[in-house]
Amino acid sequence: MTPQHLNIKWLNTLNAKKVVLASTSPRRKDILSQLGINYTVVPSTFPETLDKSLFSHPSEYVKENALQKALEVYERLKASGNTPDLVIGADTVVAHNSQILEKPRSEQGAVEMLTSLSGSTHMVYTGVTLIAPSTDGSDEPRILTEVEGTEVKMQNLTREIIEAYVETKEPMDKAGGYGYQTTGCLLVKGINGCSWNVIGLPASKLFFMLEEFTTQK
Repeated sequence: MTPQHLNIKWLNTLNAKKVVLASTSPRRKDILSQLGINYTVVPSTFPETLDKSLFSHPSEYVKENALQKALEVYERLKASGNTPDLVIGADTVVAHNSQILEKPRSEQGAVEMLTSLSGSTHMVYTGVTLIAPSTDGSDEPRILTEVEGTEVKMQNLTREIIEAYVETKEPMDKAGGYGYQTTGCLLVKGINGCSWNVIGLPASKLFFMLEEFTTQK
């Protein structure tokens, strides 16, 4: 079914401009399309090598990653003479017992990651950054960065279930080793907060960030 997009003045104005998503994530692309945003994809080349120990909380780490991803794309396009009207950057991490769990590096790593999450509660944080040219003629862009946190409770997972799930290969490109939007939803007992955030982009927060950003004078 085709999503019914909202007929809102600021959204219509935004869709007449050049909006860039600094991510190739299929989940983020789908969510942005469901919000009614017209966009093109320009993948960020930011290496994501930030030292996690320098950040006081996982939410601060993910905000900085989102900022740097979006900034890299904005500056690269600007330098090429093709300055976008808006760049959207995002980054998602899973945090368990204050430890950031990103994508598993191996199948054994995925098994260990899911075993540690079994029967417990963890947090999913997504940082979102919006970058656009200044409205006052200065060379510095306008930047808005926020973060969304969602609490996730996992089922008590047997070794058989974990290994069967890892065999699907689904965990290998997912922060925390599971994908809530597909088979991984079977591993989740409950969610407190935005479920879209667990997929990779907090839809409601982003929508109202876009409204705030595009209506600023």
